Amino acid sequence: MDTETLAIAGGRMFRYALGSLLLLVGMTLLAAQGLAWLDLEPKLLRALQGGGLCALGTALGAVPVLVIRRMPQAVSDSLLGFGAGVMLAATAFSLIVPAIAAAEQLGLTPWAASGLVCLGILSGAFGLYLVDRKVSASPERLIAAPGRPIIAPRIWLFVVAIIAHNIPEGMAVGVSAGGGMPDADSLAMGIALQDVPEGLVIALVLAAAGMSHARAFLIGAASGLVEPVFALLCAWLVSLAEVLLPLGLALAAGAMLLVVTHEVIPESRRNGHEKLASLGLLVGFCLMMVMDTALA
Repeated sequence: MDTETLAIAGGRMFRYALGSLLLLVGMTLLAAQGLAWLDLEPKLLRALQGGGLCALGTALGAVPVLVIRRMPQAVSDSLLGFGAGVMLAATAFSLIVPAIAAAEQLGLTPWAASGLVCLGILSGAFGLYLVDRKVSASPERLIAAPGRPIIAPRIWLFVVAIIAHNIPEGMAVGVSAGGGMPDADSLAMGIALQDVPEGLVIALVLAAAGMSHARAFLIGAASGLVEPVFALLCAWLVSLAEVLLPLGLALAAGAMLLVVTHEVIPESRRNGHEKLASLGLLVGFCLMMVMDTALA
């Protein structure tokens, strides 16, 4: 492919990315106007706005995949390591630690709170293990259609784990807004900032696995839509959500721990780029740790 063709293709992909970004901004403005027309109760409106902000952060993070043409294997393994680091830090600082704190706020002793979270972690890991067995035992799902690549089940499980991580985040936004907490807006902003690399990780991992960049972007952008749904639901059922929040956080933590340690980390080291994968893991972990602690 000559330089002129590359320049034309690059310009086209840049226009796609810019158009997608403008489309996201326009949809956000329309959604904001629509929220005003809904005339919701202030607490519900606050929860829906916070969840929508988180979903927007995820969608914005997926935009760069539209301008990335090819994914060398070394880069792909580094990104898998980066995603593993992001999810490990999110599991520790966004899920397990808040789950224990939320359980203690319900009146449980530290031992009881830790026991409840351990039960949730094991249950979440076991539930995703059953899903993994079902997907892996279905060879017909691994038959690629003409022109369509095979996406390994471990990649889909990684995407599912990140989406599962978004559910308790939406719950947290809804509980804080529905409970009238003064820091609900800052919590939503912090989660939205955390969601930017998550949207990017989903889109890049899918693109690295062979999916078209446009489809990878759409899935990455759509992965955050669960947050406004659960934010609104939990703001409406705030008393029940307060009880379910620690268990929900622990379930998501268990699911992500299983996927990251059993699937993603081994996959990132399978092609001989162990050092790059480890470096990516450390960078991802530190980035998410800073965002979870400094921006919370």
